[in-house]
Amino acid sequence: MFSGGNEPKAAEARDRGPRKPRRIGRNIAIGVAVFLSLVLIGVTALFFSVQGKMNNVDAFTDYDGRPAETPGQDWLLVGSDSRAGLSAAERKKLRTGSAVGRRTDTMMLLHVPDGDGRPTLVSLPRDSYVPIPGNGNGKLNAAYAFGGPKLLTQTVEQVTGIRIDHYMEIGFGGFVGIVDAVGGVEICPKQAIKDPKAALNIKKGCQIMDGGTALGYVRTRKTGAIPDFDRTQRQREFFSAVVKKAASPGTLINPFTVVPLANSAAESVAVDPGTGPFNLLSLGLAMKNNPVTTAVPIGSLPTIDGQSVVKWDTTRANQLFEALEADKPVPKSAIEKG
Repeated sequence: MFSGGNEPKAAEARDRGPRKPRRIGRNIAIGVAVFLSLVLIGVTALFFSVQGKMNNVDAFTDYDGRPAETPGQDWLLVGSDSRAGLSAAERKKLRTGSAVGRRTDTMMLLHVPDGDGRPTLVSLPRDSYVPIPGNGNGKLNAAYAFGGPKLLTQTVEQVTGIRIDHYMEIGFGGFVGIVDAVGGVEICPKQAIKDPKAALNIKKGCQIMDGGTALGYVRTRKTGAIPDFDRTQRQREFFSAVVKKAASPGTLINPFTVVPLANSAAESVAVDPGTGPFNLLSLGLAMKNNPVTTAVPIGSLPTIDGQSVVKWDTTRANQLFEALEADKPVPKSAIEKG
């Protein structure tokens, strides 16, 4: 009777025993879900608040013969030598000079494919000798000087056959601010570089670079047999590293990094009116998918009208751009590692 009378209570106790850990686990899961939801809401609210502060620039124009829309998303990424946002002391420290206006120092075409394929990041050498609509033939960066972002975008579309969907431009000051906002970026130089003209003095090997050091690293011409080609490789390397870190969970869920990053981007990055904060976020997430990095294949380096220019290898360049236009992987024969 006694043991029989306790059996239901014992069974009840056994039933209650395992439930507490399950409740704790369930509460933790709910807490994590709530936390992530609040983070998402906070990031979304931050991005929407930033949208009203973003600098817009007219980068597109309709013209006869403009390439049709193609699969995936194609970005024209432009780095200018604008000193806007830098104080006189900062310009002196960073050795940027004090030239007024702005010129295109870096140009890259980024193709983000539909689906989960790898993006392709292509450097467009600024000295590329190309036809510039209404201005004859000249260096690619002259298109910007002649007609700003609109003419530059049209020139790139005409020589590549690819319709540009998004345009993004950043100057020296914005570059420094964004790198510092994410806490610097790890880069692994293959050699020590000392270049007083770029305020650069770094050792060989992996290291965290702050904004000022990063700017010197992508500007210097002290390395490589053909300095500008080596320079474009460093620019692709650094762009990939910065964008990946900016879109990492450690950055996005940390208010001490995401707020300065968002504010810095809003103040220093110029985009076409159709590009918003979530386009930039999707760009960052796409860059985490191990992008293919290359440059337009080079055919020759002649001197024309007293200027050294870059002529593309037409056959291989066409292979590259036709693959991107069709949203297909670039053939190995068209990959330029310079």
